[in-house]
Amino acid sequence: MRILVTGADGFVGRHLCALLRASGDEVVEAHGPRGEGVSSSALHFDVANEAAVKAAVAEAKPDGVIHLAGFSSVAKSHHNPSRVFAVNTMGVVNLLTALRENAPKTRVVLVGSGEVYGPVPAGTRATEDTPAIPLSPYAASKSAAELAGVQFHRSYGLEVMMARPFNHLGAGQDPTFVVPSFASQIRAIGLGTVDPVLRTGNLDAVRDFSHVRDVVEAYRLLLVKGEPGQAYNICSGEGRTIRDLLEEMLLLAGVNARIELDPARLRPSDIPSLIGSPDKLRALGWTPKLTVTDALRDVLGPKVPGAARTQA
Repeated sequence: MRILVTGADGFVGRHLCALLRASGDEVVEAHGPRGEGVSSSALHFDVANEAAVKAAVAEAKPDGVIHLAGFSSVAKSHHNPSRVFAVNTMGVVNLLTALRENAPKTRVVLVGSGEVYGPVPAGTRATEDTPAIPLSPYAASKSAAELAGVQFHRSYGLEVMMARPFNHLGAGQDPTFVVPSFASQIRAIGLGTVDPVLRTGNLDAVRDFSHVRDVVEAYRLLLVKGEPGQAYNICSGEGRTIRDLLEEMLLLAGVNARIELDPARLRPSDIPSLIGSPDKLRALGWTPKLTVTDALRDVLGPKVPGAARTQA
């Protein structure tokens, strides 16, 4: 299958492209607008630019599309909502319009987010039928993008599947995200280059974590077996607090540190608990192969020599 991957140069995109190639697929990588040092073999465009998206789709002639490109930070989305909607929502509209005009038989996986559900009552799991109650511009833009996907499927017959990944971890994630931020601080503490103080945001939030390599397996499965017009949670079905993850990371790294709350790392609105049900995806044959501990090890990288001697 000839698959166009938007956002191929991002954290998830790099893992996805490696999987697709290993599976024998032909991959057309789409990156952001061209800049210094970027790959010349990839397509380069801004998904918010309708003409550029149409040109790229016409050139790619894909059999399938996995749409990862987007504004990915929940925290930063509060600072620039208009850009978030331009990229995450109108980017999807631009892509689907281009496919309708140039490749209407293409199967499409739109990558959204479990954040669309908003707060889920403690002790419960969000299913695909749980109403969306987005609490951030990021989540609202992803919910609106899903509506566009459903409309293009129902009105024009495009084969669009909506993926709702919950939190996922692995090597290469941007250090502005919570777990890579912890890893960066832990490495510095272990090397003795900073004081043994680890600064955090809210540690009591409960989230549903998966390994990024299991998540990209789900994307490919949905492209092949997903039912058009349907949404699918990609998650473990189990919740862990951010504090629990941090404590495991310190243990894995052999580092002792004092934990301090940094008010600058708190979000304007936060979700106390967000756990999903993976049953619908598992019915297609998806079975995670890796654990959260595997992901934490990947994020931390090699253990810092002598880290266990660090004092709190």
